[in-house]
Amino acid sequence: MKKTGKWVGEILFLAVCALYLFPIFIVFVNSFKNRAELYESMVALPKKFDFKYYIQAMTKMNFLKALSNSLIVTIISILIIVVLASMTAWMLVRVDNKISKVIFMVFVATMLIPFQTLMMPLMQVMGWARDTLHIPMLNTLGGLIYMNVGFGAGMAVFLYHGFVKSIPIALEEAATIDGCTKFGVFWRIVFPMLKPVTATVIILDVIWIWNDYLLPSMVISDKALRTIPLSTASFFGQFTIQWNMAMAGLMLTIIPVIIFYLCAQKYIIKGVAAGAVK
Repeated sequence: MKKTGKWVGEILFLAVCALYLFPIFIVFVNSFKNRAELYESMVALPKKFDFKYYIQAMTKMNFLKALSNSLIVTIISILIIVVLASMTAWMLVRVDNKISKVIFMVFVATMLIPFQTLMMPLMQVMGWARDTLHIPMLNTLGGLIYMNVGFGAGMAVFLYHGFVKSIPIALEEAATIDGCTKFGVFWRIVFPMLKPVTATVIILDVIWIWNDYLLPSMVISDKALRTIPLSTASFFGQFTIQWNMAMAGLMLTIIPVIIFYLCAQKYIIKGVAAGAVK
């Protein structure tokens, strides 16, 4: 009876995995087909695995430039979010007064506001900063990074805040007695202990920033500054859609995320396990 239940559980697990992986399978097989094959059957395997559509997609997307733009925006945004959010959360926990609690609640409240309600006022404010203060906030990667940091700060501070509470303050007091500065206490004692939650923040923000289309589409207008999600939109015209090249472009977009996941897999597991214990 136990063996039967085990087999049923494994079959259900495989069925759910297949269901989740099916869209990726559809994108993959159709990225090798011509239009005639694609319209015959979306599920069937291609007659031959020809990478010419990948080459055409890379050329039309200006893939290497879009990849570098996405890497710059993602890496710099995450570095700033991790540094500022971890320091902010640490200070909010250690300076335990009404003001710190109000500031923390403001960070949490920003997580509840939908981006769609902010996007038009945001563009107006950034346009005003460009025209009046002459700060290039629109159509620049720097402006996009600045906005990503603002939108990612709330969740990062919330995650770090809960984790910092579990760190004994006695460790910091001992380091201070030994002559360590406030700056040294954080970077030498506290921050190394935040590795699990830092991995969680990085993973969540990589997935969000790398795949984000709406904010970059409003900020970036220059083709040379497009990120990968913006460049894939070039296959979807007003009257025609190049499905095979679009599928190839989507696979090129997915591949860096898969590589990142394989490299960070052990940190993902550690972060989840540590979060469950905390």
